[in-house]
Amino acid sequence: MFYLKSVCAASMAAVLFIPRILGATPQAVQGTVVANRTPLEPNAFNPLPLGAIEPRGWLRRQLEIQAGGLTGHLDQFWNDVGPNSGWLGGTGESWERGPYYLDGLLPLAYELNDPALIRKAKQWADWTLSHQRPDGQIGPVKNYDWWPRMVMLKVLTQYEEVSGDPRVIPLMERYFAYELRELPNRPLRDWGKYRWQDNVYSVLWLYNRTGGVKLLELAKLLHQQGYDWESQFADFRYTSKETIEKLGLGPNAMPTAAAMQTHGVNNAMALKVAPIWFLITGSPADRAEIDHQLAMLDRYHGLPNGMFSADEHFAGPDPSQGIELCAVVETMFSFEQAFAVLGDPRLADRLEKVVYNALPATLSDDMWSHQYDQQPNQIACTRAHRQWSTNGPDSNLFGLEPNFGCCTANLHQGWPKFASSLWMAAPNGGVVTVAYAPNRVHTELGGVQTAIDEETEYPFRGTAQFTVHPARRATFPLVLRVPVWSNGGTVRINGQVQQLPASGCTIYETDNATCDPSKAFFRVQRTWTDGDRVSVTFNLKPGVTHWYHNAAVFERGPLVFSLPLGGQWSELKRYSEKSADWQITPTKPWNYAVELGECEASAVEHPIGPVPFDVKNPPVELQVVGRLDPQWTVEENSAGPVPASPVASSDPLQTLTLVPYGAAKLRMTAFPYLREASRCQPERSKAGR
Repeated sequence: MFYLKSVCAASMAAVLFIPRILGATPQAVQGTVVANRTPLEPNAFNPLPLGAIEPRGWLRRQLEIQAGGLTGHLDQFWNDVGPNSGWLGGTGESWERGPYYLDGLLPLAYELNDPALIRKAKQWADWTLSHQRPDGQIGPVKNYDWWPRMVMLKVLTQYEEVSGDPRVIPLMERYFAYELRELPNRPLRDWGKYRWQDNVYSVLWLYNRTGGVKLLELAKLLHQQGYDWESQFADFRYTSKETIEKLGLGPNAMPTAAAMQTHGVNNAMALKVAPIWFLITGSPADRAEIDHQLAMLDRYHGLPNGMFSADEHFAGPDPSQGIELCAVVETMFSFEQAFAVLGDPRLADRLEKVVYNALPATLSDDMWSHQYDQQPNQIACTRAHRQWSTNGPDSNLFGLEPNFGCCTANLHQGWPKFASSLWMAAPNGGVVTVAYAPNRVHTELGGVQTAIDEETEYPFRGTAQFTVHPARRATFPLVLRVPVWSNGGTVRINGQVQQLPASGCTIYETDNATCDPSKAFFRVQRTWTDGDRVSVTFNLKPGVTHWYHNAAVFERGPLVFSLPLGGQWSELKRYSEKSADWQITPTKPWNYAVELGECEASAVEHPIGPVPFDVKNPPVELQVVGRLDPQWTVEENSAGPVPASPVASSDPLQTLTLVPYGAAKLRMTAFPYLREASRCQPERSKAGR
């Protein structure tokens, strides 16, 4: 689908290329890129091992905030991941929470090269590695569920890449042999049945390092016992908001099949099902399935923050519905893996949309608290009944474990795994930008050890500069992804200017969405010397997209913008010196309709402060105009459904200052727009920050 071919013989030009395996399939070597063994299909791009990418600039600051918040301290006061965890040999929680926590703690520790965090993460990995039982089973003896072991296996793959610990691969070989023996008698059920692809992910990781033929047999058995996600979306029946009654849920009852199939986190994880299974089958239908999957989610449950609604289950397109934090970070991981397999640049655009909007929006600035559910139109975070599909009254509080504690354990993987996926290995010994953020990458390019510094304030700015540092002269391609939203742009190679084409892609709004890969990647093929520079400038221009009831949403590049509503934070319960549950109430009106047409949004840029997504000091603002719409009122303690546009209002025209969605914890994102155009001359009254 996205195979590429050469269109230009010039050495420094935008060309297409054919993704191939990078040379002969290597054995496991710590710190090297490992490609797929036959008979697996080749990846379009191969992930770099953990530790190859060093976050810098504002991204490093974001990770440092995370280390100073819940991730660095959760084990000190939250018993579920404390020293009595079953995953540390204790008698405490022995299911998913320990592995979830480690799945973010470990990459964060190594990306920051933080000795204290590394010691903390290593004790968890060491316990699993040193307590495998004779039959091959791993983990706590009090819980034999397949699902939490799937998470721990993902952790061990990262740990082996960054540490080279020789115990990891033999342990995984013994465990997968145990799994192959046991599954016929103890098949997948419950969560493991719906998340089988995460198990296959680790099975294929090991196969690419050992070539054990029984591993492919295990992958096929897991697929056979797992839920058929592709069939669900081929005949997609879940096209409206779910309810407790529709799903057949009751107090203390196990989730029904319908509840599992509409569960937001399950569906987020399932976004990587078809790409992973394509590696085994090579089927064009499997390769193309994610197009249809995303089209269905967008059409019936799409939200303007890059996610689909699921609070806890599918909830329709109303922007007052929510999405769970676990689903956000799992969607990110699915997009990272799917992009590696398919090379589809739209997946990287989707990844940036989620990470630069939905992820920071649901975390407090100091990352000591988080929400279970976030709403694009979020006018209050209070303990109250809301129009959630199945969740409870605490769901959009900022706190330690609002509603359920799963997100408290799982939130940690979002930023670190994104940082480790900024680059991937490209064909012919090159490297490709997956997403843009400040960093330094270390890898072998063209057979030469090379570092590339990326200096950028993206996504708040539209420029990035790359400085290449090969150990000696080396020839390889540097491949730049052209975002879908960029209508062209420029590239400078040691000062020589070239034009970027428009990406040639459309997003997954329908099953007929297209992407012209000849324009979606810009390939710079040359012999590089130390200090060579490439700079790229994308066209950042504010624009409007339309959503539920034709509501207007303002965007600029990968950022969505929202009207902040102020916010009075009130403490509800304290857990430690810095951990507490909070409610937030608005201090400004929210029910505005905006002016479109001649009243174009204008951007104002500011320096990036110590907190990248800071509502009080945002790196960029948009100025728009609008009027209060008194007919738009509160329903079920949230903003009522967005009135169908266009609407009429006789209230005074005002300037509205919008900030990045991720910065505004109380916000309006999807607005009705006004029926009649004005002269765009607002009165002195202003709303916003």
